Amino acid sequence: MEISQHLQILDAEGKLLAGAAETAGTAAEVATCPGWQVRDLLRHTGVVHRWAAAFVAEECGSPRPMGDPPGLDGPALVDWYRQAHADLVGTLRAASPDVQCWAFLPAPSPLAFWARRQANETTVHRVDAESALGGTPSPIGTEFAVDGIDELLRGFHARSRGRVRVEKPCRLRVRATDADASWTVRLSEEPPVTERGGTEDVDCELSGAAGQLYLALWNRANFPHIDGDSALAALWQETSGV
Repeated sequence: MEISQHLQILDAEGKLLAGAAETAGTAAEVATCPGWQVRDLLRHTGVVHRWAAAFVAEECGSPRPMGDPPGLDGPALVDWYRQAHADLVGTLRAASPDVQCWAFLPAPSPLAFWARRQANETTVHRVDAESALGGTPSPIGTEFAVDGIDELLRGFHARSRGRVRVEKPCRLRVRATDADASWTVRLSEEPPVTERGGTEDVDCELSGAAGQLYLALWNRANFPHIDGDSALAALWQETSGV
């Protein structure tokens, strides 16, 4: 996907997140994040937005810690989140395509990384905010869901800190039924290694519409369909938290 597409999604998802948080109220429980209230979600996501924007705006080339959340609550906290989100979108849209700054996953450019990462960060937490309202979350587009699954499997879980590991090597396939997209995940005592496609036999296949798989892989929903060793699906849910 293009940077402009990620920024459009980031813009829309942050507005949905804020709207859901405002409707639910900051004291509402976040069903998808046990132990969190909406105020925790807003503080976390707003801090991440400001942290991400600063790398691009200041062209910071090395990692640094996130700042502290404000001591705000209620409507003031929602307004603070809206401003943090708007500042992030504005910063990324105004940045030079060749801006140089720190990034922690492979990408065509630092700007491409941050646009994609924040679009996914915000989408997942928008789902969290909507879970405080009950009902079905707003849909996730198929193309974006496929792109997000790719970032999660080939980016996040490929890092040295990846915890989805098994003593006996095995293979897991993730297959979107509404797109020409699948991934083969090789599990072992090392971090998972994922490649697009693959035709070899696997021990377990997780399949379903891309949007459903996206939520399930982020542990925001159950897997639509599990074929083969269901223990691998359970392992994913137990150890894949990011």
